[in-house]
Amino acid sequence: MSSSPLIARTVPTLRRALDNLRKRKATIALVPTMGALHDGHVSLVRLAKRRASRVVVSIFVNPTQFAPTEDFGAYPRTWKADIAKLAAEDVDIVWHPDVKAMYPEGFATRIVPEGPALAGLEDRFRPHFFGGVATVVGKLFTQCRPDFAIFGEKDFQQLRVVTQMARDLDLGVKVIGSRTVRERDGLAMSSRNVYLSAEERQTAPMLYRAMKESARRIKAGDAIAPAMAGGAEMIKAAGFALDYYELRHAETLAQVASRKDGPLRILVAAKLGSTRLIDNIAV
Repeated sequence: MSSSPLIARTVPTLRRALDNLRKRKATIALVPTMGALHDGHVSLVRLAKRRASRVVVSIFVNPTQFAPTEDFGAYPRTWKADIAKLAAEDVDIVWHPDVKAMYPEGFATRIVPEGPALAGLEDRFRPHFFGGVATVVGKLFTQCRPDFAIFGEKDFQQLRVVTQMARDLDLGVKVIGSRTVRERDGLAMSSRNVYLSAEERQTAPMLYRAMKESARRIKAGDAIAPAMAGGAEMIKAAGFALDYYELRHAETLAQVASRKDGPLRILVAAKLGSTRLIDNIAV
């Protein structure tokens, strides 16, 4: 029978709980989330349980990664359902600070990432974003001091930024990427999918189909430019407003000229109606 996790809302409460676990030689995995949990998040929790003896899930909608024009106030918040999902997975601790606990009065320190944070992908359209992510994740890592941290590959540039930050700042945590969980029609699971209308939901899987087609052509030996252009046209013809559709080096996110340039990843961001979707696949 599953039991409800301990809910910590202040750093001292969190630290006491974690210290008690460490006294028992526990290894700790952290799954950072903004709530509105779905099966993709559950897969992260299950991976965390395979890597560590105890699991902490943070739920914090981070205001510093939202631009003034973005949906911070409207971001879905489903606390009771989230806790029920986490209890069913036997999560040990839920770290649920409020904004004042994370950014108290006088807070004046930020992390400004470079490297993969300046790859010309999400950063071109959301220049504020990775500074907000790096700062809040840096805080989560120092608050929880986990052995492992689990992030989904759907936010692939974010995964690369966080991995680089943890390594560069010697934070003592191993960042692990978990494969993207998809609906049966290929749409990557995302908390923002609830914003799609019924008609848009039928169209949304075209992102995945286009990436698969471009990847198929590249693997078959087609030149990169026409293979990628064909996928981009599929996406635009479906009614998306395309932000980017790029083939990049899977580790550095650098631009590539041929298949020989290393492990490859296709990354896409596009708006369907008012909903912005991102996705990626390996080639």
